Amino acid sequence: MSYGPAPEANAEALDWLARNDQRFGHFINGAFTPPDTLFDTLNPATGKLLAQISLGSAASVDGAVEAARRAQPKWARLSGHQRARYLYALARLVQKHARLLAVLETMDNGKPIRESRDIDLPLVARHFYYHAGLAQLAPVELPGTEPLGVCAAVIPWNFPLLMLAWKVAPALAAGNTVVLKPAEYTPLTALLFAEISHEAGLPPGVLNIVTGDGDTGAALVAHPGVDKIAFTGSTAVGKAIRKATAGTGKALTLELGGKSPYIVFDDADIDSAVEGLADAIWFNGGQVCCAGSRLLVQEGVAERFHAKLKRRMDGLRIGDPLDKCIDVGAVVDPVQLDAITQLVNASAGDKYVADTPLPQGCFYPPTLITGLSAASTLMQEEIFGPVLVSMTFRTPAEAVELANNTRYGLAATVWTENVNLALDIAPKLRAGVVWVNGTNMFDAAAGFGGVRESGFGREGGWEGLLAYLRPSGKSSKIKPIPTTPAPKEAGVVGLDRTAKLFIGGKQARPDGGYSKPVYSPKGTLLGHVGIGNRKDIRNAVEAAHAAKGWGRTTAHNRAQILFYIAENMSARADEFAARLKAQTGKDGRAEVEAAIARLFTYAAWADKFDGAVKSVPIRGVALAMNEPCGVIAALCPDEAPLLGLISTMAPAIAMGNTCVLVPSEPFPLSATDFYQVLDTSDLPAGVVNIVTGAHADLAKPLAGHMDIDAVWSFSSSPVSEIIEAESASNLKRTWVNHGRARDWFAPDSEGRAFLRQATEVKTVWVPYGE
Repeated sequence: MSYGPAPEANAEALDWLARNDQRFGHFINGAFTPPDTLFDTLNPATGKLLAQISLGSAASVDGAVEAARRAQPKWARLSGHQRARYLYALARLVQKHARLLAVLETMDNGKPIRESRDIDLPLVARHFYYHAGLAQLAPVELPGTEPLGVCAAVIPWNFPLLMLAWKVAPALAAGNTVVLKPAEYTPLTALLFAEISHEAGLPPGVLNIVTGDGDTGAALVAHPGVDKIAFTGSTAVGKAIRKATAGTGKALTLELGGKSPYIVFDDADIDSAVEGLADAIWFNGGQVCCAGSRLLVQEGVAERFHAKLKRRMDGLRIGDPLDKCIDVGAVVDPVQLDAITQLVNASAGDKYVADTPLPQGCFYPPTLITGLSAASTLMQEEIFGPVLVSMTFRTPAEAVELANNTRYGLAATVWTENVNLALDIAPKLRAGVVWVNGTNMFDAAAGFGGVRESGFGREGGWEGLLAYLRPSGKSSKIKPIPTTPAPKEAGVVGLDRTAKLFIGGKQARPDGGYSKPVYSPKGTLLGHVGIGNRKDIRNAVEAAHAAKGWGRTTAHNRAQILFYIAENMSARADEFAARLKAQTGKDGRAEVEAAIARLFTYAAWADKFDGAVKSVPIRGVALAMNEPCGVIAALCPDEAPLLGLISTMAPAIAMGNTCVLVPSEPFPLSATDFYQVLDTSDLPAGVVNIVTGAHADLAKPLAGHMDIDAVWSFSSSPVSEIIEAESASNLKRTWVNHGRARDWFAPDSEGRAFLRQATEVKTVWVPYGE
């Protein structure tokens, strides 16, 4: 049976463009500015002009940020219920204007109308409904938090309106105001949404939209009046933003590229897996960051699977995106079309192109490439088009190895009828989202985001809202603590004692062969400590990776060991208190007791920091699992030599991470005494590694190390900027103090905030039923 055309009418969208004379200014402070310095936005399917859009300048960015800044205090003072009413109004208006928004989205982006109408727009409304609920509940459920201020949202062209909703809804719900920069290719639905926000009565300045190109986005990111940046786009730009914002104190979430594996086991429902794959890679023409673009098929069914897949490819319909019978629409722009073409033409392998008519214009045919190696460019690099690459595997272990053989970690798909196999594989995949026997499942209640070079942070759910909040109250500036200088005549008592580094469960001499003396305030030589260097960091990271089986131990076992560490420290409490007093001149008993109590706290949390089953609209479950980050490096506080070290180490290992700790620089001997406790507490070798040395010297090799997954800094040395800048190398997570002090004895120096930093939320979608 052949399909006839079923075109969607676009008269209303054309009328809307005509009413605006096909020329648009920016939306600032609740009104549109006069159009100025225009560029064209085109229909990618036809190449015809849709409208002319204003090119944002530094002045327009200034105006938008100033408007947002003026509006923010009043918006934040509204009750949660008042903000919820506005978000509810936006959700209802999106539904009322859904067909117009969908048609305009398809005209501007080139995606099939079925996708914009049936997938994008319902999700947009869902996000505003869901966040209306979060706005209502947050004041009670998240006490002690406050909005960040002015949020800059920079969004891509593949899901223009949906990405707007993902960023605007949580920002407004939390009490922030927003300046949004839509993609250069697809600004129209954002401008229509600005009109809708006016209909909803949203106060002027709460939402501002500045259109433009990459320079406009860069000006917004760099603006000193912005407190938070939420960016979705390429990994290259994400790295540039991480470097540009280093040391500024701006909050940052990045949702970047992906090369997502689509794993098919030999017991899978092959026909369903083929159909799911069509959605995974040819949805939105493959222009999806989480597209299932790497097919991994078990050898026994590979030939049959590929044959069925090619037959399905040949049946795909390509053409006018406004035709409701079309499966694959246009590529967003000739520039993107050229990029796809060049990547495929330069690739080796066997290429199969769908045997289906290809219209003239900005279209690319669905393509399958086999015969590549794991290191081939197209197996590693994001194509962002309707191109699928495929390899085979023999065993589940090999499937996991191939799936994780990428610098990305956004999403993954697993197809098997064996639920035991599915739930065994899902936690082993380095991805923020795993779909079991399905693909491209999204919902506002379920956090979405990646690991590795796919970025950090989550969008959706409570975890997404927390990215737009910070602890309420103000902190003081941290006061650097100098190392006690050598006296003219040192008091030397007893035999020489040199504390070594602690790497892989063993005491180790520093690679450089240097050490430094540690004096008491009264001039007594207390001992020497090694001066660690880059090679010592390398050795410590290798030891931490060798101990990553710690993350697979039970939470109960981790809790027992933390209790045991506390028990052994308690037995030596007087000794630790005396050491603290010798280094600082202050009575150390309170700090020792606080450190023991903190070990108990994280022993208690080890098996109680629960995940969640999210209420998503499917017959199935979306499991939000708290997983360890991996290897965490931490520059420990100077002012609390023992308590600060415990407060950083304990949450990290309680959640299953391994760590590399750089202890207090002026008072390091408490840490070197502490590893003697670790030696006798059944902690596996390499779970905790301690490298003494100067924070300013060790911050760069830690932050730049490609095998470290997160870096924390509570140092009194000014190292926050260098950590954030160097972390861009592999987009590791950072948590730094920006020179602000923390009271390590206070209740907010333990608990959920630390546990959230020690974990990644992985969302595993498991539909069920026939």
